[in-house]
Formats: sequence, structure tokens, C-alpha cells
Amino acid sequence: MAARALVRARKGWQKPSNTTGWLIRTVLCLAGVMFRHRVDWLDIAVWILMAAAAAAGWWVAAHPQPREDLTGTIFPGEK
Repeated sequence: MAARALVRARKGWQKPSNTTGWLIRTVLCLAGVMFRHRVDWLDIAVWILMAAAAAAGWWVAAHPQPREDLTGTIFPGEK
């Protein structure tokens, strides 16, 4: 969600304060895991998955798909 918020803020689709909120949540969760427990292989695996999810979220938000117009299918004869 943080990556999507970054893309939307860069494109001007949402306020930068939303981006700040998501980034703060992400950093606090990472810091909480690091502070509470020793860093081990599971933490590193989760961080790698988090980075992959952030990259995927960035890609999806940066390349939106066109919306399909189903008006003619739902209401034949209207269009």
C-alpha cells in the first residue's frame, strides 16, 4: 500500500499526507519486528517478500488498466 500511495502522490491523484501515513506505518512495523526479536532468516525472508510486494504495487499503480465499458452488454440497445 505504501508503494501505491507513493505512485498516486507523485501523479497528483492523492494527498502526500496519505503517503506519509503509509510510510510511517511500514517503518514502524519493520522497527517493531527488529526491536522485539533477534533478526533471523524468517525476518529476512519477510523483508524480501515485502520488497517484492512493494515493487508489484508500484508497477500496478504506475500502469493502470483501462476500464471496460459494459453498458452495451448490460443494457442492450442503450448504446
